[in-house]
Formats: sequence, C-alpha cells, structure tokens
Amino acid sequence: MSDTAQQQVSRDMLTDFEQVADVTAQDVRDYLIQNPDFFVDFPELAEKLAIPHLHKGSVSLVELQSEQLRDKNKLLSQKLNQLITIAKQNEEIYRIYADLNLQLLSCRFFSEVEEILETVMLQKLKMSAVKLKSFTGAHALPEIQRKLFIEKRFKQECFFFGRLSQHEKQLLFSQSNVESVALMLLGEKGELGILAVGSRDPGHFNPDMDTLLITQLQQFLNVLIPNLAGY
Repeated sequence: MSDTAQQQVSRDMLTDFEQVADVTAQDVRDYLIQNPDFFVDFPELAEKLAIPHLHKGSVSLVELQSEQLRDKNKLLSQKLNQLITIAKQNEEIYRIYADLNLQLLSCRFFSEVEEILETVMLQKLKMSAVKLKSFTGAHALPEIQRKLFIEKRFKQECFFFGRLSQHEKQLLFSQSNVESVALMLLGEKGELGILAVGSRDPGHFNPDMDTLLITQLQQFLNVLIPNLAGY
C-alpha cells in the first residue's frame, strides 16, 4: 500500500473515531426509542447491560423488564377488579331502581309514594334523608320557598346535584344529617313538586353524575302523581 493510501485510511479511521466520540447519551437514548427492536437483533446485550435498581443495586435489562411487566400486570389486575366491583354495584343499584319503579306503580295514594320512596332510598340505597315536597295540597311547599328553589337551583335543568346552603337544607330536610343532595323537579313544567334526596357523603351527589336512573324515576313520578286519589 502506498504512503498516500495509508494516509487516506488513517484519515478515514480518525474521522470515524471522531464521529463515534461525538455520540452522546441522549443520541443513544433517541436511537433506542426510534429502534425498539434493537435488542431483538442483539439479545446478548440485554443480559450484559447493568441497570440501576432502587432496591437491588444493578440488574440486567431483562430482569428490569420482567419486574416492570409484573408491576404493570399487578396494576392492571387491580384496575380490573375495581371495574368488576363498580359494575356489580351499578347492577345492584339498577335492580333497586327497577324494583322501586314497579312498587310505585301499585300506589293508590300520595302517602304511599312517600313511604315507598323513603323505605327504598333510606334502607336499600343508604341515603340519609328523602323528602317529597308537593306544590299543592295541605302540606304544599310555601310559594316563597318554591320560588327560591326554582330560581336558584333549577334555572336550566330539572335536576340539581351538589351541596345546599344550611337554610335550604333546613327547609327541605329539617334536622337530617345531609351534606350533598339530589333535587328533582316534578311535572312536565315543574308544577308538581320536588323530590329531595340527601346523603351524608359530601361527594356522593355531584354535577357530573349520570342521570339515567333518576330520570326514569322522574318520568314514573310525573305520570303517577297527578292520577293519585286525593292528591
């Protein structure tokens, strides 16, 4: 090989070395992210790499990946169990509401509606208070209180979920231990009354909760109440 050729090879090797020397840890990280199958092509490296571990010192990449996979599976299993529990709870609540609606259909008097609502809500759904306030009749909610709730709590919707002032809770529930409420305006135009359900849990009723079951209950009451004898 001539001196000129040897010099060219030396320059090429120097250039390659300088390019390798310029590679940073960030460059390696970016390369591995862009080539996730790198260790599939070079499996022997996975066992040789030393990965810092919080409790075990240094472990191989395979050990670290195995542990991460176990942790991920454990987390997924916990979430699955939570979803199953929630699904069972929702099914139970649905059955309670379905049975409640059937019981309401058999009512002949307004007092029976009140009694059934209180029994189911308090005993089966574990609520702390239930009040059915009519807008007409001997025990009607006074006009000034009616306007107070409609103007403050039912401006846009026929439902209200959340917390009331102490004065509002006193008007609806008297001395009951209530921290959050579900209010339902009854009647096609809100002319029949208000169903108020209270919970001891401040977060039980909130504006983001689903209204499917309580809407069905409202529809039953809207049909039932006007036809009750003596109402």
